[in-house]
Amino acid sequence: MSAEQLQVFLDIATEAALAGGAELMSYWGNLQDIQEKGSPVNLVTEADKAAEKAIIKVLQRHLPNHGILAEESGELGDTTSRYLWAIDPLDGTTNFAHQYPFSASSVGLLIDGVPQVGVVFNPILDELFRAAKGLGATCNRKPVSVSQTTTLERSLTITGFAYDRRETTDNNYKEFCQICYLAQGVRRSGCASMDLCSIACGRADGYWERGLSPWDIAAGIVVLQEAGGKVTAYNGSPFDMSSGKILATNGKIHDLMSKALIETPPLSHWSTIDISRKEATGNRQQATGRNNC
Repeated sequence: MSAEQLQVFLDIATEAALAGGAELMSYWGNLQDIQEKGSPVNLVTEADKAAEKAIIKVLQRHLPNHGILAEESGELGDTTSRYLWAIDPLDGTTNFAHQYPFSASSVGLLIDGVPQVGVVFNPILDELFRAAKGLGATCNRKPVSVSQTTTLERSLTITGFAYDRRETTDNNYKEFCQICYLAQGVRRSGCASMDLCSIACGRADGYWERGLSPWDIAAGIVVLQEAGGKVTAYNGSPFDMSSGKILATNGKIHDLMSKALIETPPLSHWSTIDISRKEATGNRQQATGRNNC
């Protein structure tokens, strides 16, 4: 794929993400219809639907033969095409519903199954992240790059928890405890696309999560990689988009985070709270273990 063609796709993705963001802002602080998609932690609103419609309209006008995989509409067009757009019109719906300003329209292009173009637009903070393979990454048209942090103890990391965390034991709780213990800090933003962009621009150093869909991360992966970051499976093997699990870092702490995730002990390893008569009166005694999570 030539740089010229990728630039065309990047410009179209930018137009689409901006259109989605404009719709989001028209609903900011003015939502009337918030619904649950099978779980109280998985929401959809009229803002999601309006933004997705706007994004799809732009893509289909410019690229009618490309396939689309959208969070709310599912598969559209020829999804067997080598060109597949993975779009999340409102990444961070719960944030948006609570007016927590960390949400974005995410528009990514997979070519032969590999993310190669990505745009993530947070209209609330007015941050536009853009990237295409070989063309670098920018935030508001200025180049960005990953941090130079080389140790976990000095790293700020980011994670998230999947919608099914109440139903599965593979819920990221033990990994959260492990990285909390090893890193300088752990943050949970609730917006995977912006998490990847935060690593890309050096605000944080590493990110891991499970339970993700292609539309959550396709665009952000391109931004991160073009900013000098690294993306793999937890164990350092090549990243599989269908796995739902991602490890993304500045590259310098990648092996350290991978080792930490692989060697994470069970939750029983961590501190538990001994409920005693003293605790019943307000005094809490910590049982054996390294730390509370």
